[in-house]
This record gives sequence, structure tokens and C-alpha cells, in this order.
Amino acid sequence: MQVKILSILFFALGLIVYGCGNAPATAASTESPIVQDQAGLIAALQATGATAEITDTVFQDFFSPEGSIIRVNEVDIQVFEYESAEAMEGEASQVAPDGGSVGTSMMMWMGAPHFYKAGRIIVLYIGSDDAALNLFEAVIGQQFAGQ
Repeated sequence: MQVKILSILFFALGLIVYGCGNAPATAASTESPIVQDQAGLIAALQATGATAEITDTVFQDFFSPEGSIIRVNEVDIQVFEYESAEAMEGEASQVAPDGGSVGTSMMMWMGAPHFYKAGRIIVLYIGSDDAALNLFEAVIGQQFAGQ
């Protein structure tokens, strides 16, 4: 009798452990897609109800790819998309923690710089709009450099 009860308990425990390991994704994980590229960033921003559209291109001497200016609600961000995450990380590593320099280039920003990275992109927002900062953190994650 004891062997039968122990067998049932072990079977039940095995089912519980198996079920926990194969649980479906939660709603939170499906609501916050991981941004990998510029198209994914625009989609993620729009999924929050924000407006997001490409308005122009931008060149920064300190980043190798041509960037896009994306108007998000009432603010502009610069998005630089790389061929690989490794290439992006290589250039992101050149940004000083306070955003005051990138490699050997010293910056004189018109506002507070905020650098974000995800997947294959670096996002630069220059400004201090709290709603924009909260949106970017929610969609991209915490800034890796800036003020």
C-alpha cells in the first residue's frame, strides 16, 4: 500500500514539475516584444498607442550606419541599425556612460542625451520629456548611457 501511495505522489510531483517547465508564455511577455531592429521598434511603439514614423535620415560621425529620424508622438529619436548585434555592441561600447563622448568625439548636446540599445539598433534621444523617457524604457529597456 505504501509503495502505491509513494508511486502516485512521485507521479503527481513529476506532472507538476513538467507543467511548470512547459508553461505557456504569460500575457506580459507577449505584450512586450523584444525589439531587434528598426521595424520592430516602430511596431512596438505603435503597439503602445504611440505614433511612430520615419521622417528623415541622419548621419553621425561616431556611428557607422546611416540613421533614421523617427518622430515618436511629439519627439524625435535617431535610430541606427547594424548588420549584427555584435557590430552594434562594438560601437555602443564606445559611448561614455554620461553620453558626453563617443570614442574620441566629444559632444555638445542641445539637451540631455539618452542612449538605448536592443537587438541590432542603437537609439539616441536628446531631450528630457518624461513621457517619452518612460515610453522608451518600457519598449526598449533602460538606457545604457546618458543623463
